[in-house]
Amino acid sequence: ESSAVAGVGTRVKITVAERTKLGSAETRRLRATGQIPGVIYGQNTPVAIAVAATELRAALTTSAGLHAVLDVIVDSGASHSVVVKDYQVDKVRGTMTHIDLMEVNLDKVIQTTVHANLVGEAPGAKQGGTLSHGPTEVHVEARPLDVPEHIDVDVSTLGLGEAIRISDLSSYSGVTFLDDPDTILASVSSYAGADTDEDEAEGAADAVAEAEAETAEPEAEAAGDDADADADAAE
Repeated sequence: ESSAVAGVGTRVKITVAERTKLGSAETRRLRATGQIPGVIYGQNTPVAIAVAATELRAALTTSAGLHAVLDVIVDSGASHSVVVKDYQVDKVRGTMTHIDLMEVNLDKVIQTTVHANLVGEAPGAKQGGTLSHGPTEVHVEARPLDVPEHIDVDVSTLGLGEAIRISDLSSYSGVTFLDDPDTILASVSSYAGADTDEDEAEGAADAVAEAEAETAEPEAEAAGDDADADADAAE
């Protein structure tokens, strides 16, 4: 099962400047002044840009997140509809250091990945089972404005031994899932110790049965010997 689509249809307008000076020294200077270097890729020649870090952060923290469609205006010129293609982050500070944007046609589908979130509490987990998360990202195909920020996988009805597959997802109009429909996104396995406990119980029962059988055999043999002795005496 899945919940409502988040972030669909979100568009954000931002203004960027075209970069005429390139090179590592220039990118360091841009970052020092609160700007992020980037590139817009499209049908024409790639355009090197610089965008204010605060403006880009605001654009990418809407309900659509990184899947927002950005209407980018380069130097107050024409507007370009773009989506985030890739980005780099400073490993220490966690801040974005570079961004690649891809120009898109809003009427044509694109392929991308979206995050899969597990929501709710699985009844099977409360009964001692183990809730497992499958792939954290799924591949989708949709028009840019139909791409959801993420997909919520509702596990609130998931019992022991049950699973939710991609084929179980619904309520995502205009979105085609590209992964195998049988891909398991969430599952609840039986309590890991249950089988072990059963095996131990069965093993104990077998041991008792064997011990009783071993005890019975000498007694039977002794009884047989006594019977033979009585027969000999009678003769």
